[in-house]
Amino acid sequence: MAAASGGGSCSPERQPRGLLALAGIWLRDHASLLRKLQWAVVLVYAFLLIVPACLSLPEDTARMWNNLTIFAQFVFWGIWWPFVLLSMVLFGRLWCGVLCPEGALSEWAARKGMGRPIPRWMRWGGWPFVAFVLTTVYGQLVSVYQYPKAALLVLGGSTVAAVAIGFVYTRGKRAWCRHLCPVNGVFGLLSKLAPLYYRVDEAAWKRSQSAHEHTPAVDCAPLQPLRHMQGGSGCHMCGRCSDHRGAIELSLRSSSDEVVRVAEKEADGWQTALIAYGLLGVAMGAFHWTVSPWFVALKQAAAEWLVDRDIMWPLDTEAPWWLLTHYPQHNDVFSWLDGASLIAYVAATALVLGTGILASLALSVAVSGGWRTQRLHHLAQALIPLAGCGVFLGLSALTVTLLKAEGFGMHWVNDARLALLAGANLWALHLARGILARWNGGLRRWIALLPFCGALALVDCAWGFMFWWW
Repeated sequence: MAAASGGGSCSPERQPRGLLALAGIWLRDHASLLRKLQWAVVLVYAFLLIVPACLSLPEDTARMWNNLTIFAQFVFWGIWWPFVLLSMVLFGRLWCGVLCPEGALSEWAARKGMGRPIPRWMRWGGWPFVAFVLTTVYGQLVSVYQYPKAALLVLGGSTVAAVAIGFVYTRGKRAWCRHLCPVNGVFGLLSKLAPLYYRVDEAAWKRSQSAHEHTPAVDCAPLQPLRHMQGGSGCHMCGRCSDHRGAIELSLRSSSDEVVRVAEKEADGWQTALIAYGLLGVAMGAFHWTVSPWFVALKQAAAEWLVDRDIMWPLDTEAPWWLLTHYPQHNDVFSWLDGASLIAYVAATALVLGTGILASLALSVAVSGGWRTQRLHHLAQALIPLAGCGVFLGLSALTVTLLKAEGFGMHWVNDARLALLAGANLWALHLARGILARWNGGLRRWIALLPFCGALALVDCAWGFMFWWW
């Protein structure tokens, strides 16, 4: 990360800076320290990703405190992923700007590379949704949470792609992070809920320009339109723009502001697809299938149908480990039928839940009066708290499993899950009420909340099956 030199001059009339603004300036002025921290994270990330893949798989009696493979599994999937997601809601995309190894490597490669302009195909708005879906489904096929070679393939492959994209495109920017990162869309959605953001004072910016102040441009790695930046979904919170032209500072805001106000114009169909069919659909199916009796029934019915017709090749279990899970020494081998059943189950879950959610949202918009497709996309943003909570609960299920294996008492977990779901539902209702109030201040606003509650109920039922009813 290069140090930013974009601090603006401070006029005598200027108000004293608050602690948050000073924290942003500290980040700007300590870029070299942050760069060292990033490289330390890169080294730890590489060690925990590569070394376990070179070791033998652990025995059943191994534990995280005496086996590097299980320890790395716990770090990646039990701590890193769920709590990185949580950090987005608390601090915005601070992980992306200060700690993410892929972002650091991609930007480093872009400083050394070819510097080509970002092509049109990379700017396609559907990449966050497509990349998330493909990565999620492929990760399930190769059992990315359980096996170090699969983790190296998925996470390491993503990192290699990030470096390659960085080397070819832009000069010192993060084209990968902005357009192709599989979790860019997820991080962008969750960071809309963060109470921290960089506030832009356009009036101060104009005054700086009118005074003909010489202010070097900000080295904004994620390529944000700083002067007109309203929210924090694309900002990496690195602090390089702090105090630029005396107009940008780290500030507090309402956690509802970006969803209720800014998203009214910025929400689009791909974000809605990522919420309804991605986070609340595909991700739900990916968490569900391992405990679902419906999945077992689907696979058994398909197997019987194939055997009755003497079609045996789908039952073959010789697919390579990088295509389907294949670890016979642990009695964990996928057949072609297993892979096809998994994809079918995840797709069906996404289709049923996503379509049901969109139908409920559409009914809410229709009841509120004045149908507009943009309003559907705006209202879908109210589901972000529930979507984020669901992914956190799904990923933390592995955390709970690993801690139980270590002998920790986890009897309180289901109560905590219920509390988190209840809080996410209330937060989503609060956001929906705020959005609907911008369209209609009368009785229609309250009536329109009823179909929205139907969308919440669909998601809650899915989690009820996973944690309580099956």
